[in-house]
Amino acid sequence: MLTTLRSIWSPLDAVFIFLYNLLPSWKPGTFVIEEMESSSSLSPKDAIPAAAYEIPDHPPNVEVRIVRPYYPPGVSQIIGRSGRHFIGLLNESTVLKYPYIPGDRVGIEVEAELLNLVGSHPRIIASKGLNEHGLVLQYARNGNVCDRFTTGHNISFDQKLRWCKQAAEAVKYIHQKRVIHCDINVRNLLLDDNFDVLLADFQGVLKSENGEKLLDGESRENSKAYMPRVHGDIVNAKTDMFALGSLFYHIMMGHEPFPELNDWEHDEEIEERYKNGQFPTDIHACSHVTNKCWRQLYEAADEIIFDLSQIQMSKDAGTEH
Repeated sequence: MLTTLRSIWSPLDAVFIFLYNLLPSWKPGTFVIEEMESSSSLSPKDAIPAAAYEIPDHPPNVEVRIVRPYYPPGVSQIIGRSGRHFIGLLNESTVLKYPYIPGDRVGIEVEAELLNLVGSHPRIIASKGLNEHGLVLQYARNGNVCDRFTTGHNISFDQKLRWCKQAAEAVKYIHQKRVIHCDINVRNLLLDDNFDVLLADFQGVLKSENGEKLLDGESRENSKAYMPRVHGDIVNAKTDMFALGSLFYHIMMGHEPFPELNDWEHDEEIEERYKNGQFPTDIHACSHVTNKCWRQLYEAADEIIFDLSQIQMSKDAGTEH
């Protein structure tokens, strides 16, 4: 069974984990929801009886588990979450990514392998290796691209276009390593000290030269970034580039595609729209790039980088507004 994840946060005294168990042929709109408290005084506990809490409404195919936040040695505070993992601050330059449930290491072990294979690159989050508690990573102190929109920052066109191009550069690089990210979105674009992009959350797929899966962290896109599949759980360069289209749209427009639809409640409608080629029609500077991503007209990410560079050149020449 494949499990895919998504997080929504609000103050509570525990983490509610809704596990949707899927059939082998994965479809979008199947998530995990967690709600987390803000206090740092809780002691580690593996599980709490669900009956002790008022459980939010959830679909009938959901198993509910509840875990408390905990703090491995060296973690001073929890500064974020990613899928099934806490992000704990170790020091001014490093964080620890560790599982909600101690011992549930499959995802971070795959991530450690993928990051090791990818190696050092200015657009990729740096791994400092596994320890007994989790994966030690570079600390991106400026948060992620999503944060810049939700906190009301005024983001210039040049900054938006730079983020789009940097995201495409990261994807080009990992594809050269035969790694498919499988969850490209604004939350996974972290920002370094210079507010440049660092692609993070590597729980996707490593493919062999003939296209077979060698590693799979079982991460997949949410419905608004998910390319409809004809046959089962296909992941390849085009599924990542489809997600890049949704990411470019989000960066340029300041919101996700189909903002009137909830990607959990309306996943089937979103999927149907994408299948029928009913893509958002909003006009923005990168509209043609976004549409080429969604319509699977790119063969490789370097073609996307070229088109984005042309937009920048046009803007610099005074013809792009």
